[in-house]
Amino acid sequence: MSEYIRTTLSGMMLLAILLSASESLQAHHSFSMYDRSITYVFTGVVDSINPDASHLQINFVPLNEARDALIRDASGERVTWSVEMEGAAASAREGISISTFTRGTVFSVGLTPLRNGEPGGARIGGIFRCPEGKAPDAGKHCDSVTGAFHSGEENLATATAKWSP
Repeated sequence: MSEYIRTTLSGMMLLAILLSASESLQAHHSFSMYDRSITYVFTGVVDSINPDASHLQINFVPLNEARDALIRDASGERVTWSVEMEGAAASAREGISISTFTRGTVFSVGLTPLRNGEPGGARIGGIFRCPEGKAPDAGKHCDSVTGAFHSGEENLATATAKWSP
């Protein structure tokens, strides 16, 4: 096999690998998995936080409208949602980390839900953390509580739909 053919084949294989990786990255960062026509706004309690480098996730249990109980499904189990946002480093620059959103923290967030119906979505707008030991009044969110911590440059999203279990 001539040097020219070997070099050409190597170049074509490298190009194929790069194109394949590029498509994977684009699919990973696609928002097609979210129903961007819907925005839910939740006030909930942090269950856990996953500070992944590519996407930080907060797993939370929504509070009821009276803001005095966790939402449960028909079998009595807590309903856990997950909100995905930028990576852990970018989130930390906004004040969102495992030390500021510890288990039990009450916060409010807007999200656009997953198309598959699973309880999760991508963050929309600002995120508000209620002061420790304080929950918002019935039907309100943490952005209405004096002393709430605001992360992000935007206001809390406006809901376009209401979720119910």
